[in-house]
Amino acid sequence: MSAVVVVGTQWGDEGKGRVVDGLAREADIVARFNGGDNAGHTVVAEGHTLKLHLVPSAVLYPDLTLLIGAGVVLNPEVLTSEMDMVSELGVDVGPSRLKVSAAAHVILPTHRALDGAREVSRGEGAIGTTKRGIGPTYADKAARNGLRAGEMVNPDQFAARVAERVEAHNRRLERYGMEPLSTESAAVTYKAYAERLAPHLVDGSALIGESLEKGKMVLCEGAQGLLLDLDHGTYPYVTSSSPIAGGATTGLGFGPKQISRVVGVAKAYTTRVGKGPFITELLGEIGDRIREAGNEFGTTTGRPRRCGWLDLPILRYAVRVNGLDELALTKLDVLSGLDRLKVAVAYTRGDTRVDHFPAEFGVTALAAWEPVYEELPGWDEDITEIRRREDLPGAAQSYVARIEEGTGVPITLIGVGPEREQAIT
Repeated sequence: MSAVVVVGTQWGDEGKGRVVDGLAREADIVARFNGGDNAGHTVVAEGHTLKLHLVPSAVLYPDLTLLIGAGVVLNPEVLTSEMDMVSELGVDVGPSRLKVSAAAHVILPTHRALDGAREVSRGEGAIGTTKRGIGPTYADKAARNGLRAGEMVNPDQFAARVAERVEAHNRRLERYGMEPLSTESAAVTYKAYAERLAPHLVDGSALIGESLEKGKMVLCEGAQGLLLDLDHGTYPYVTSSSPIAGGATTGLGFGPKQISRVVGVAKAYTTRVGKGPFITELLGEIGDRIREAGNEFGTTTGRPRRCGWLDLPILRYAVRVNGLDELALTKLDVLSGLDRLKVAVAYTRGDTRVDHFPAEFGVTALAAWEPVYEELPGWDEDITEIRRREDLPGAAQSYVARIEEGTGVPITLIGVGPEREQAIT
């Protein structure tokens, strides 16, 4: 077997958790490869609604091995809390099943404090981070000052290292005019986390490599989406990691030739959270209606998401950057009841028209582009009980077909509701 990669094709929140949960039936290992607890994946199945931030989305499949990869930044408080929540449901997340790469970096309370202080200091230029300490942790990683999960194997030494890093961060917090945090309290707390999590530590790259050599299928779960990628997103309104398909190889430690399939996940419309350009944003009644019907509020922050029409130039960009083989289209049911639908097929600025996402012009110039829309008929029918594509209303079938035509890749899954079973495959 080989690796299958699931990535978001918009600004995150596309429904990757339910797609990973569905594909997990074929997998042996599900591995999270980037981000931290700033990304929330929701799984609705078996009578449970799980809002997960670090534990891989396929946790309800008892025979799967779960891996948190080296590309992830790890908040031990969040991870242990999720482990407790899942354990209360009778699901095994012990060391034999849930693995943590020793190379993953650890988020400290001072990382979170620094994240908030930086946002405040930016004033009107604030990026809109979740203030979970993600950016400062990746910054320490790049500066080679980070704290790796592997150091938990010796809890006493780990506690000393935590105190050392908190002390260094406190000096920076004081420059922001903030009170320092207790080094002793952090050391004691993180020693307890180390004692609990040390049995879960593994060489993540070796685990993936050996599994692939044995013919097992590895399902790689990305967080966020293409337009939040540090290199290829709408910089600076981006995350601090690489949520694209290439991030799976670096975040988990295997070669690109092992990837057999890349699945992009897209909503039937477009959303984003926080600041930054959004060419197809709907600021009136239709945008509000989509937000309410789609329950578009952040899993992690609860913030209302900005909503807009589907943007084909963005999806074409996602196909190119990720090498997508197929698309999973989620939340098609949310569009039921709209008389007319619009799809952006190109952008214009003055006399210039482009049919690709103009990322090379920068985020400021991007806001100057106007969408070129193609209008399509809507449908009134409730589609949540439909399980075959040919049973969809004719207008819904045409909408899906137009997306396939506009992106050049097939749509192999259509979400028609939040439940695991509410999908057309």
